[in-house]
Amino acid sequence: MRVVRQDSTQIEGALSSLIRIRRAADSDVAEVADLYWFARQAAAPAIPPPVHTREEIADWIRRGMLTERRTWVATDDERVVGVLAMEDPDWIDQLYVDPAHQGGGIGTELLALALGQTGGHARAWCFQSNTAARRFYERHGFVPTTETDGDNEEGVPDVLYERF
Repeated sequence: MRVVRQDSTQIEGALSSLIRIRRAADSDVAEVADLYWFARQAAAPAIPPPVHTREEIADWIRRGMLTERRTWVATDDERVVGVLAMEDPDWIDQLYVDPAHQGGGIGTELLALALGQTGGHARAWCFQSNTAARRFYERHGFVPTTETDGDNEEGVPDVLYERF
């Protein structure tokens, strides 16, 4: 797989598909909603399933994620396979990769894009039970700084990761 970011950086991998990273557009709403939905479902039981319907998620993406956050998508030739949404100044609000594409460097490239936006420091919440995401962030220099008992809409304990 080759990953091409908007700055034309290319990464070679084992697969032959080309992955492009670009700013999200209104036309991406349905695919981003599907990606979010299926990634959350596939990660269960490590993370809770979404508390909103797919329609509510699509509406939130349309009215919130694409308008109030800096959002990028990773696409193969046919569809959205990753999404990154950031809030100012250094919050990674959403980072999801299609389960079929995980482990191929897409999440790492999206994270590198985020870190490039923030000068190398960033913050992200993660469910405490999501050991795969926790390993991912720790592998990229993030450290856990705060844990909660479930101060989120899912009511599940989470952890704040920061990279200084």
